[in-house]
Amino acid sequence: MAEPAGPQGLPYRPCAGVVLINGEGLVFAGQRLDRPDAWQMPQGGIDTGETPRQAALRELTEETGIGADKVEIVAEAEDWVFYDLPPELVGKVWKGKYGGQRQKWVLMRFLGQDGDVCIQTDHPEFDRWCWIRADDLLDSIVPFKRDVYRQVIAAFRDNLA
Repeated sequence: MAEPAGPQGLPYRPCAGVVLINGEGLVFAGQRLDRPDAWQMPQGGIDTGETPRQAALRELTEETGIGADKVEIVAEAEDWVFYDLPPELVGKVWKGKYGGQRQKWVLMRFLGQDGDVCIQTDHPEFDRWCWIRADDLLDSIVPFKRDVYRQVIAAFRDNLA
Protein backbone atom coordinates (compact mmCIF):
# COMPACT_ATOMS: atom_id res chain seq x y z
CA MET A 1 0.00 0.00 0.00
CA ALA A 2 1.34 3.43 -0.92
CA GLU A 3 2.10 6.03 1.71
CA PRO A 4 -0.62 8.69 1.89
CA ALA A 5 0.30 12.04 0.40
CA GLY A 6 -0.17 15.45 1.97
CA PRO A 7 -0.76 18.84 0.36
CA GLN A 8 0.42 19.19 -3.24
CA GLY A 9 1.09 15.44 -3.33
CA LEU A 10 4.06 15.78 -1.00
CA PRO A 11 4.78 12.93 1.44
CA TYR A 12 4.30 13.18 5.18
CA ARG A 13 7.43 13.57 7.29
CA PRO A 14 7.77 10.73 9.85
CA CYS A 15 7.91 12.20 13.33
CA ALA A 16 7.91 11.07 16.95
CA GLY A 17 6.29 13.07 19.72
CA VAL A 18 6.59 12.91 23.50
CA VAL A 19 3.81 13.40 26.00
CA LEU A 20 5.93 13.84 29.13
CA ILE A 21 3.95 13.83 32.35
CA ASN A 22 5.02 14.60 35.89
CA GLY A 23 3.79 12.95 39.08
CA GLU A 24 0.57 14.99 39.02
CA GLY A 25 -0.26 14.03 35.43
CA LEU A 26 0.61 17.50 34.11
CA VAL A 27 2.16 17.69 30.64
CA PHE A 28 5.49 19.28 29.69
CA ALA A 29 5.03 22.12 27.21
CA GLY A 30 7.66 24.36 25.65
CA GLN A 31 7.12 27.76 24.12
CA ARG A 32 8.59 27.76 20.62
CA LEU A 33 11.51 30.11 19.98
CA ASP A 34 10.35 30.78 16.44
CA ARG A 35 6.73 31.39 17.41
CA PRO A 36 6.37 32.94 20.87
CA ASP A 37 2.60 32.52 20.86
CA ALA A 38 2.84 28.77 20.30
CA TRP A 39 3.53 26.00 22.79
CA GLN A 40 4.09 22.35 22.01
CA MET A 41 5.31 19.06 23.37
CA PRO A 42 8.74 17.73 22.34
CA GLN A 43 8.67 16.23 18.87
CA GLY A 44 10.84 15.76 15.82
CA GLY A 45 11.74 13.69 12.82
CA ILE A 46 12.42 9.98 12.89
CA ASP A 47 15.86 9.25 11.44
CA THR A 48 16.49 6.35 9.08
CA GLY A 49 16.79 3.13 11.08
CA GLU A 50 15.18 4.57 14.23
CA THR A 51 12.02 3.28 15.84
CA PRO A 52 9.48 5.86 16.99
CA ARG A 53 10.45 5.15 20.62
CA GLN A 54 14.14 5.68 19.91
CA ALA A 55 13.37 8.91 18.07
CA ALA A 56 11.10 10.09 20.89
CA LEU A 57 13.83 9.54 23.49
CA ARG A 58 16.42 11.28 21.29
CA GLU A 59 14.13 14.25 20.63
CA LEU A 60 13.30 14.54 24.33
CA THR A 61 17.00 14.81 25.18
CA GLU A 62 17.75 17.17 22.29
CA GLU A 63 14.90 19.55 23.18
CA THR A 64 14.76 19.35 26.99
CA GLY A 65 18.09 17.96 28.17
CA ILE A 66 16.18 15.11 29.87
CA GLY A 67 17.94 11.78 29.38
CA ALA A 68 16.38 8.35 29.04
CA ASP A 69 17.43 7.58 32.63
CA LYS A 70 14.98 10.25 33.88
CA VAL A 71 11.88 8.84 32.19
CA GLU A 72 9.75 5.73 32.11
CA ILE A 73 7.92 4.82 28.91
CA VAL A 74 4.28 4.27 29.82
CA ALA A 75 2.64 3.72 26.43
CA GLU A 76 2.91 4.27 22.71
CA ALA A 77 -0.09 5.46 20.71
CA GLU A 78 -1.52 2.65 18.63
CA ASP A 79 -2.04 4.73 15.50
CA TRP A 80 -0.13 7.33 13.54
CA VAL A 81 -1.71 10.79 13.51
CA PHE A 82 -1.38 13.12 10.55
CA TYR A 83 -1.48 16.84 9.97
CA ASP A 84 -1.17 18.95 6.85
CA LEU A 85 0.87 22.11 6.75
CA PRO A 86 -1.13 25.27 6.13
CA PRO A 87 -0.84 26.38 2.47
CA GLU A 88 1.45 29.29 3.34
CA LEU A 89 4.03 26.89 4.84
CA VAL A 90 3.98 24.19 2.14
CA GLY A 91 7.26 24.35 0.25
CA LYS A 92 8.88 26.54 2.92
CA VAL A 93 9.55 24.24 5.88
CA TRP A 94 11.56 21.00 5.80
CA LYS A 95 13.25 22.25 2.61
CA GLY A 96 9.93 21.86 0.78
CA LYS A 97 10.11 18.05 0.87
CA TYR A 98 6.96 17.38 2.93
CA GLY A 99 3.34 18.48 3.02
CA GLY A 100 2.82 17.65 6.69
CA GLN A 101 3.74 15.08 9.29
CA ARG A 102 2.72 11.60 10.31
CA GLN A 103 3.42 11.27 13.99
CA LYS A 104 3.76 8.43 16.46
CA TRP A 105 3.39 9.61 20.06
CA VAL A 106 4.96 8.10 23.17
CA LEU A 107 3.74 8.73 26.71
CA MET A 108 6.56 9.03 29.25
CA ARG A 109 6.58 9.65 32.98
CA PHE A 110 9.22 12.09 34.22
CA LEU A 111 11.21 10.55 37.08
CA GLY A 112 13.56 13.47 37.67
CA GLN A 113 13.32 16.91 39.22
CA ASP A 114 12.48 20.17 37.48
CA GLY A 115 16.17 21.09 37.75
CA ASP A 116 16.93 18.24 35.33
CA VAL A 117 15.18 20.17 32.55
CA CYS A 118 17.56 22.24 30.41
CA ILE A 119 16.03 23.83 27.32
CA GLN A 120 19.29 25.68 26.56
CA THR A 121 20.47 22.82 24.38
CA ASP A 122 22.87 22.78 21.41
CA HIS A 123 19.97 23.66 19.09
CA PRO A 124 17.30 25.21 21.34
CA GLU A 125 13.68 25.04 20.24
CA PHE A 126 12.02 26.49 23.33
CA ASP A 127 12.56 29.68 25.28
CA ARG A 128 10.26 28.77 28.20
CA TRP A 129 8.65 25.64 29.54
CA CYS A 130 6.00 24.64 32.08
CA TRP A 131 3.86 21.82 33.38
CA ILE A 132 0.27 22.28 32.20
CA ARG A 133 -3.06 20.48 32.16
CA ALA A 134 -3.48 18.70 28.83
CA ASP A 135 -6.76 20.47 28.06
CA ASP A 136 -5.20 23.87 28.75
CA LEU A 137 -2.34 23.04 26.38
CA LEU A 138 -4.82 22.71 23.51
CA ASP A 139 -5.57 26.44 23.74
CA SER A 140 -1.89 27.31 23.21
CA ILE A 141 -1.13 25.07 20.22
CA VAL A 142 -0.83 26.47 16.71
CA PRO A 143 -4.25 25.90 15.11
CA PHE A 144 -3.07 23.47 12.42
CA LYS A 145 -1.76 21.05 15.08
CA ARG A 146 -4.79 21.22 17.39
CA ASP A 147 -6.58 18.19 15.99
CA VAL A 148 -3.42 16.09 16.36
CA TYR A 149 -3.09 17.17 19.98
CA ARG A 150 -6.76 16.35 20.63
CA GLN A 151 -6.18 12.83 19.28
CA VAL A 152 -2.99 12.36 21.30
CA ILE A 153 -4.61 13.61 24.52
CA ALA A 154 -7.57 11.30 23.93
CA ALA A 155 -5.23 8.33 23.42
CA PHE A 156 -3.49 8.93 26.76
CA ARG A 157 -6.41 10.51 28.69
CA ASP A 158 -6.32 8.03 31.60
CA ASN A 159 -2.82 9.18 32.57
CA LEU A 160 -3.36 12.95 32.28
CA ALA A 161 -4.53 15.59 34.75
